[in-house]
Amino acid sequence: MPHTSSRCRSTGAGVPRRIYLIGALKNGAIPDVARRLRSYGHDVFDAWWAPGPEADKFWQSYEENQGHSFGVALAQPFSQHIYAFDKFWLDWADTGVLVMPAGKSAHLELGYLLGRGLPGYILLPEEPADWDQMYNLATGVCYSVDELMEALD
Repeated sequence: MPHTSSRCRSTGAGVPRRIYLIGALKNGAIPDVARRLRSYGHDVFDAWWAPGPEADKFWQSYEENQGHSFGVALAQPFSQHIYAFDKFWLDWADTGVLVMPAGKSAHLELGYLLGRGLPGYILLPEEPADWDQMYNLATGVCYSVDELMEALD
């Protein structure tokens, strides 16, 4: 069945945006989506993706080897530095795009932007296996970068 979405609607801005590209470290589509958004003149932050797909696992292993629980690890300077770095760029953005598949952290980031009253879109590569009605909170749900670009313009 072809993907059509009446939920991928425009905010009518028609100007270049500062986009925080949200996703998972394991999502290999992030660099391509970022390139495509930049080719349309948008300023895109996606540098969080640079540490690679296992960064969170390595951090967890390191902290566990130190005898730290998750709560203690979150309070460590390294964790606070990474949090501050990401939050700086979330605060810089005027638009969020969540590229699925992604996990809890990505959904929190999208929720943060939406809670600030900013537009936030979800980009689905395919029909999701598990549907979620709360995706109605997003400004739009799009099935392709082309559809997303129409909504952004």
